[in-house]
Amino acid sequence: MGCFSSSLSSISPCSALLHFNHSLSLDLFASPSYHRSRIQMCDNSYPKTASWKEDKDCCTWDGVVCDQTTRHVIGLDLSCSWLRGPIHSNSTLFFLPHLRTLNLAGNCFNDSLISPEFGKFKTLTHLNLSYSCFSGKIPYEISHLSSLVSLDLSFSDGLLIETPVWKRVIHNLTQLRELLLDESDMSSIRPNSLMNLSSSLTTLSLNYCKLRGKLENSILCLPSIQTLDLGFNFNLNLGSLPKSNWSSSYLKFLDLSSISFSEKLPDSIGNLKSLKHLDLYNCSFIGSISTSLGNLTKLTYLTLSSNNFSGLLPLSLFNLPNLSSLYLDNNQLVGPLPNHVSGLLSLKDLYLNSNFLNGTLPSWLFNLPSLVTLNLDSNQFIGEISEFKSNSLEHLDLGYNKLHGSIPRSISRFVNLTYLSLSSNNLISMLELDMFSKLKNLNYLDLSSNLVSINNNVTYTLPKLLSLNLSSCNISEFPIFLRMATTLQFLDLSNNRIYGQVPKWLGDMRRDSLYFLDLHDNLLQGPFPTLNFLSLEYLFVSNNKLTGEIPSLICNASFLYVLDLSRNNLSGVVPECLENINFFHGPQRHRTPFFAKLVGNVAVEVIGSRLLPPMFQNISVTSVLLNRSRPLQLTQSLIIEKF
Repeated sequence: MGCFSSSLSSISPCSALLHFNHSLSLDLFASPSYHRSRIQMCDNSYPKTASWKEDKDCCTWDGVVCDQTTRHVIGLDLSCSWLRGPIHSNSTLFFLPHLRTLNLAGNCFNDSLISPEFGKFKTLTHLNLSYSCFSGKIPYEISHLSSLVSLDLSFSDGLLIETPVWKRVIHNLTQLRELLLDESDMSSIRPNSLMNLSSSLTTLSLNYCKLRGKLENSILCLPSIQTLDLGFNFNLNLGSLPKSNWSSSYLKFLDLSSISFSEKLPDSIGNLKSLKHLDLYNCSFIGSISTSLGNLTKLTYLTLSSNNFSGLLPLSLFNLPNLSSLYLDNNQLVGPLPNHVSGLLSLKDLYLNSNFLNGTLPSWLFNLPSLVTLNLDSNQFIGEISEFKSNSLEHLDLGYNKLHGSIPRSISRFVNLTYLSLSSNNLISMLELDMFSKLKNLNYLDLSSNLVSINNNVTYTLPKLLSLNLSSCNISEFPIFLRMATTLQFLDLSNNRIYGQVPKWLGDMRRDSLYFLDLHDNLLQGPFPTLNFLSLEYLFVSNNKLTGEIPSLICNASFLYVLDLSRNNLSGVVPECLENINFFHGPQRHRTPFFAKLVGNVAVEVIGSRLLPPMFQNISVTSVLLNRSRPLQLTQSLIIEKF
């Protein structure tokens, strides 16, 4: 097959492909990995066109498929190929008239328009332009692709679908089996027009498409539908779910998240025996959870989060053999967890947080062989934490319950643990680092509002620790293991009994990752600590016994959002930068002024749109005074009193 021609009017397919490739650049960041509920893309992206050689038959090139008889290029798959740059209407891509499949997903075409020239691929059966940074209106010419079986334009930059184009798509693309337009703008489309789509449709995915108005719930009963995603169309009205048998026995994936129903979940949901993925997040369902969900034995993913479900947990949910992810958080569920379960051997993610569940924690919770994430935060569980027998957990949150006793030493089994929160219980524990020494991947540790004792006669460290919260733990000294925690970003030791001077190692200049430091309400004495201010954004040292001047090094803190030095015994001259309303801007601060308070009750300021952590919210507006008689003049600022 010849590769070259001197005339573009008679350009060969191989030359067309080469010209198309040369019109774009290769950029690794054009193909980042994407993880959605049913989609994983570009995890193993690579530049397919980098291996194309001019002296080779293009039918042998990576991503190119040719007809074995005619040698026409009939397939082009350049998905996740690091391609970057616009595709103009004069692109040689459109010199491939025999294409049947075209996949350009997972690249970045610089927000260029989808060219009307795409409509010239008359033999095209599969077109995938998803995740590819196209923008603007979907061209009318797309409706000319009457042979299309699969059309995927999802997850670009808000592609606009206008009514005339939509009508022609419905009228002309009668062979469609798969239609995916997620995150397109369909706000002008009448939802009931979806009922005119082919009855042979197997996949309809319109997540976050701004659909609004009435849609007949018979859309849920399309006879061939296998994947139906209407989630996050906040103003879409489906009325109610079918109360009797759903006519489709093929439905495997159903996402109706953030569509309001304000009714009980009907038992008919249990008739969808082929269902593997069910997402009913934030649907305003009320009453008890239907026990018929236990009939869906093929389910791998179930979320009923953020509804108004009440009553007891159905035992049938805990016997689903293939369930991998179960989300029941943010409801009003009550009662204990079952003492025994026969299923859940495949369970990886269990979220029961933010309910009113009570009783003790059954031992099976910590024995599930595949469990990666367990979140029971903000319930009313009591009793002690059982010994851990599994070693698969990576995320464990038991915070804000009524648990007591000590932390089991078997927690050291979780060698892959990255997140651990036991905050706000009644635990009593000696924080011995040998208990955590095997947790080399731990990033987040929150033991706040428990009774913790520090054993400083240890030499272990947590090499990947990013966040540590030991506030309200009744500790009396700085944990010595922090000396080696040079990657730490967030440190809260507030509301304890730590006395003496702030150790010099806390101000180690290598500690340039720390952006949040809270030492308020302790017994700290001596001069204001010398810190590495370069990265600090939040600094709280109020209600201690610090003396002396504020060091001028604080003027290096060009990223500070909040500074609270109140209720100490500081004296001397205020660094000039604290009086300069325009000083603390920083390159990322959007020219937002900064204020601080040294004496009296005034503490800190909320800056711009940046949110404080929850413990520093709900505080009242007042004025700012420095240690002199006149108030600093304020302009467009919110000053807040110490909480």
